[in-house]
Amino acid sequence: MFIQTEATPNPATLKFLPGRDVLPGGTLEMRNADEAARSPLAQTLFAIDGVSGVFYGSDFITVTKAAGEWQHLKPAILGAIMEHYLAGAPLVAEGGDHAAGGGDEFFDEADAETVDTIKDLLETRVRPAVAQDGGDITFRGFREGVVYLDMKGSCSGCPSSTATLKQGIENLLRHFVPEVEEVRPVAT
Repeated sequence: MFIQTEATPNPATLKFLPGRDVLPGGTLEMRNADEAARSPLAQTLFAIDGVSGVFYGSDFITVTKAAGEWQHLKPAILGAIMEHYLAGAPLVAEGGDHAAGGGDEFFDEADAETVDTIKDLLETRVRPAVAQDGGDITFRGFREGVVYLDMKGSCSGCPSSTATLKQGIENLLRHFVPEVEEVRPVAT
């Protein structure tokens, strides 16, 4: 088994590509060992000293570090991922939730058409690009011209995430949806 690695815009996060499906049909973010209880692989990754976050995309795993250097962490992470796939263990334990959600959405029912347009733009133009960088961005709400987004994986805590939101996503949404005045991340 050959696992590729890629740098992400977030220097604290590295993207691992195992060359097979990871979590088709959604994403899953675990920000601590308690949240990792639903995934055997995430539990193993959190047992590596310095790992502070694990995110599963359709065909990739991003790992975030709180401490340590990648040259020391990377071999242990690669070994854990390889062992997991060679053992044929499930990614998410029986009964473990892996929905891409992240909380309830909020918006005024009168804005439903605008929200549908925003969600379509996010799904078709933003999320594929963000997934390339090892993360995900999902719609959380729309109120008084402000779009609220949940940033996950390498996007969470990324130094360039503000630029991505303001220069990228906000400009795109404002161009296609005149009702949008601003884009903000939700506090998690």
